[in-house]
Amino acid sequence: MSESANERRRFHRIDFDAATSIEQGDRRWVAKLHDISLKGLMVVSPDDWSGDPAREFRVRIELGADVQVVMEVELARDQDGHLGFVCRHIDLDSISHLRRLVELNLGDEELLERDLSALGES
Repeated sequence: MSESANERRRFHRIDFDAATSIEQGDRRWVAKLHDISLKGLMVVSPDDWSGDPAREFRVRIELGADVQVVMEVELARDQDGHLGFVCRHIDLDSISHLRRLVELNLGDEELLERDLSALGES
C-alpha cells in the first residue's frame, strides 16, 4: 500500500483468522478472513466467487462458541484475489464483540478511541 493511502486510512486493520461466510440472497461463500476493522473487512476471494457487487451482502464472522459478528456490507474492492467490504449496518451485539476484538488486538485504548471517533464521523 502506498504511504499516502496508508495515511488516509482512518481505521486500524486487525489481521485475524476466523471462520467467515459471505451471503447474498440464497447464495453463500466460505472465505478466509484477511483483516477486519470497525469499518469493514477484507477476505481472500473464494474460488467460486460470483457475488453481485451492485447488491448488499451479509458477512458472518465466528469468533467462538455462540459469539459472532454479523455485518451488512457493500463490496468496495475486488482486486488481487481479495474482496474489500465496507460495513453499512451492524447490530449492537456484533459491534460490541468487534470493539472488544479491536481493543484486545490494538493493545492501546487511545488508538481504539481514535477509531471510534472516526467511526462517528463517517
